Amino acid sequence: MGRYLGIDTSNYTTSAARFDSESRDFVNSRRLLPVEKGSIGLRQSDALFHHTKALPEIISAACDGSYIDAIGVSDKPRAVEGSYMPCFLAGVSAASAIASATGTKLYKFSHQAGHIAAALFSANKLDLIGQRFISFHISGGTTEALLTEYDKNDFFKTTLVAKSLDLKMGQAVDRVGVLLGMSFPAGKELDVLSQNGSWNKKIRISVKGADCSISGLENKAKELLSSGVPHEDIAFFTIKYLCETVDSMTSSLKEEYGNLPFVFAGGVMSNSYIRKVITEKHGAFFASAQLSSDNAVGTAVMTSILHES
Repeated sequence: MGRYLGIDTSNYTTSAARFDSESRDFVNSRRLLPVEKGSIGLRQSDALFHHTKALPEIISAACDGSYIDAIGVSDKPRAVEGSYMPCFLAGVSAASAIASATGTKLYKFSHQAGHIAAALFSANKLDLIGQRFISFHISGGTTEALLTEYDKNDFFKTTLVAKSLDLKMGQAVDRVGVLLGMSFPAGKELDVLSQNGSWNKKIRISVKGADCSISGLENKAKELLSSGVPHEDIAFFTIKYLCETVDSMTSSLKEEYGNLPFVFAGGVMSNSYIRKVITEKHGAFFASAQLSSDNAVGTAVMTSILHES
């Protein structure tokens, strides 16, 4: 049993977390990177700069002077060949420096593995590690379903079984949100606004097999806005479109892989409507709202498991 530090520097959030493997308590310290109003993205060079600037304060808040038994860090987006983003260099640099200076062991994981681990931890389903299950990672940069198994080298061995063929779901949320005058990232604002909206017409989603296409959502939202449809109804249409897409993908995967457990992670999956519908229909497990978006808690949890095994 011990205390573990996790560090994650994704494209839009600087995160550090301290996890106590005995009490299961954690401290989650995180900060969104600044994005200009009206913008729908951030250059990697700017992300790297803001991470480097924020990390000392973020790590200090997570550790709070506590002794750390081991450190974990996300060093790439996914555990596949060629997966790379410069923003993760900030976290790796900080974690490597701390490990070298203190003689602490350093573990490296993918950002995606951290999301899956955070979902299992917050859903109280860490017992699924060692079993086969299907994990959805749905965020601004990823819309994937993965056949997932434990692997000590990468922690999770994943096989891609479904994906978006064009726009990612998180990208669609942010683009529609910015279209409606929201700040980037727009997920939380869109969620709140959608709760005052309605949509009773049929929605034409695009799912082939278990793969989806999302680009039509942005085009439809622009059409609705130009037609004078209220913002709250456009927001709910957007959420319902994504929910029906996730529902269809999940149903297709159940037909192919049987009744495996389904685990949902990523910022888009923090949406209250999607969580309710998919949980009730498919008995799926979701990360808590707090740990759906980018965070380092999953990284710290994985570190504790490997270090104590």
